[in-house]
Amino acid sequence: MSQEQAPNPALTQLTQWLRQRHSQVMQAEANALQCLDAGDTPGHNACMRQKAELLSSMADDAKPMLEFLPGEQRFNLAMALENFSSSARMSLRLNSIFYMGALLYPDDHQKGEPDNLIRCIERMEKEGPDFRHD
Repeated sequence: MSQEQAPNPALTQLTQWLRQRHSQVMQAEANALQCLDAGDTPGHNACMRQKAELLSSMADDAKPMLEFLPGEQRFNLAMALENFSSSARMSLRLNSIFYMGALLYPDDHQKGEPDNLIRCIERMEKEGPDFRHD
């Protein structure tokens, strides 16, 4: 984004909302890990399912905010969000707790590094109208 270009309020609203959704996802994951540490496998599985459900609905839930963005930018943002949501839907269809746990993390993820969703949100903020989905 060029220095003289002001951030689009619709994009700001979307990225703020995505950060809130990311926080909810991370809280569900943290709850799952607490359950696991306590030996509560059903609780762990329920929290992992909640994580996947939050991600699976993310693309659809974001549609009202995307409407206010220009066509190409809206398309690129929608495609990026759909990639996250479709992976989560697949984990739910497969009923794979392992897959649900791995959502958002690349194979080489190290503890403390940002996950793929936060990296995507940061790219959206930085690149603005120049954002392209991977």
